[in-house]
Amino acid sequence: MTDKTMTVDEVVGRLRSGMTIGIGGWGSRRKPMALVRALLRSEITDLTVISYGGPDVGLLAAAGRIRRLVAPFATLDSIPLEPHFRAARERGAFALTELDEAMFMWGLHAAANRLPFLPVRAGLGSDVMRVNPGLRTVTSPYEDGEEFVAVPALRMDAALVHLNRADRLGNGQYLGPDPYFDDLFCEAADTAYVSCERLVDDFGPDTVPQTLLVSRHSVTGVVETPNGAHFTSCVPDHDRDEPFQKLYATTPWPEFAARFLSGKSEDDYQAAVRAWREEEAR
Repeated sequence: MTDKTMTVDEVVGRLRSGMTIGIGGWGSRRKPMALVRALLRSEITDLTVISYGGPDVGLLAAAGRIRRLVAPFATLDSIPLEPHFRAARERGAFALTELDEAMFMWGLHAAANRLPFLPVRAGLGSDVMRVNPGLRTVTSPYEDGEEFVAVPALRMDAALVHLNRADRLGNGQYLGPDPYFDDLFCEAADTAYVSCERLVDDFGPDTVPQTLLVSRHSVTGVVETPNGAHFTSCVPDHDRDEPFQKLYATTPWPEFAARFLSGKSEDDYQAAVRAWREEEAR
């Protein structure tokens, strides 16, 4: 067995400009934000990002790190449209491949199973086909002769996901209500990095097997990052930080980045958040 523990900087040290990066979670829920912030501290750019988009997309878009985004949406959940994503998209800062949520999921399935595409009904008769002229259809070879959308595999160079618990071997556990397809992100990528709220030595005999979402065979590295999903939720460990999310959404990007993202480490970010909370309390 191999100890796969790493630091956030060691993870980012394995990434390169021009890569296709998948980011797990959903909207503003259980995003690997500590790893995204580490990306922002690097010089890595020109990325293709695959994500059920949230503030991960907003941060990277505002910082000019995205060349193409592949996503069904970009939302902060309690704030319907991610504002920094919107601003970057409106100024034409990156290309966008917008897929239906089901098409996106089956693109992950195709990549996880090393298939070039999977046929789906989702998208037929919709503007998804119009705004993505590169999409193709296929016809069933059987008697039904039905036409399907051939959703291309969403292969990635690397996936970044955040879970509640993980062990040093790379097994990951979620404790909240939804897996958010993080297992598919890991299986669809050439390399996968799991950040977690807490590293554990083992999961214990009473662990519910279905919560062990991510298996070590698909994981390259594991990082312990307490509060590493902030400001997104990671229930039951913590809810979304709604006051801070509102601050993020309403503060001009240069001002937000200077105050919270100009430090040299994740500890600097967490300290800046604590200082802001203390100011608000006064």
